[in-house]
Amino acid sequence: MPFSVTWHLIIEQLDEIPDDATFVTPLSERSFRLSDIQEHRLLMSYRDQSGTIPLKREQFETLYERVTDSSGEFDLDRLPADAEPYATILSVHPRFEVDQREGILRNTDEPTPSALVNTTLSVEDDSQPREEPDLALYADSLLLIDALERYTPTELSSMETAELVNLYTLCSDVQRNANDLRQDVRAVLLDRLHHDQPVHGQYGSIQRTTRRNRTLKDDETVLEKLEAAGIDRERVTTVDNSKVDDALDVTDLSESDLYEIEDRQYVRKADVDEEEKESRLQGLKDQLAAADTSEAEELQAEIEELEARIEELTSFKSGTTFE
Repeated sequence: MPFSVTWHLIIEQLDEIPDDATFVTPLSERSFRLSDIQEHRLLMSYRDQSGTIPLKREQFETLYERVTDSSGEFDLDRLPADAEPYATILSVHPRFEVDQREGILRNTDEPTPSALVNTTLSVEDDSQPREEPDLALYADSLLLIDALERYTPTELSSMETAELVNLYTLCSDVQRNANDLRQDVRAVLLDRLHHDQPVHGQYGSIQRTTRRNRTLKDDETVLEKLEAAGIDRERVTTVDNSKVDDALDVTDLSESDLYEIEDRQYVRKADVDEEEKESRLQGLKDQLAAADTSEAEELQAEIEELEARIEELTSFKSGTTFE
């Protein structure tokens, strides 16, 4: 099939997609939009940077040929860093598909919808009711925000001790819950990041990295292999803390004779008043609900006033004649 047929079908598919749709690049997962669709090129702009970027038809044709010439599959890691949007747009064609897990752009036998086009996330619908996420982090964050607004801790030394205790407790809870959520999110992301290129979001970017941890094998294995390599045992053996502690119990030596000791003072959260937190949290939820209701009532009043003015103008026009 000549590329011209494929290209015109892509153009037709793009014309049917809403203007405010969001496209996503397959590797770095950057969001972008199309600002213009022309016969010889497309104009796009990333949501996290200003300016437009042209996507040329001949570059689409080159990518098309790469896929068809490689048994219908193309490794996305072979794309230049700035060429990811070409794969996204090509996947709009019903016979092309991006497999993000495998990192492949492939030609398919059956029509498949593109998973890199989102027509729902690009526009926020303020008319939808606010839904409270069922997360401990949300509740504790709401309480912390309330405390920050009430205490305005610009000078901690001037705050009351009870206020500082409240701040410390809430910060501790938020930190713990945020770390739990962070680890859950990280586990999901690891399944989606199959390369070392950074993945961008609205608030930042992440990159898959590898951390190398080492744990010694059992002592006898290590010592035998080192001795076989010409290293004496005495060169690698060290003082064992547990054996030193056993020796302290049966000698007159003090702990300070054998250890460098440094005492550090710190604050530890001892208890949390969950009932008080829940009571305050419910009060904040009630305030938010009341604020939403008030805003809705004000909006409804404005709508009714506008409708009344329109009806008044319509009546005026219908009852007026000009000679």
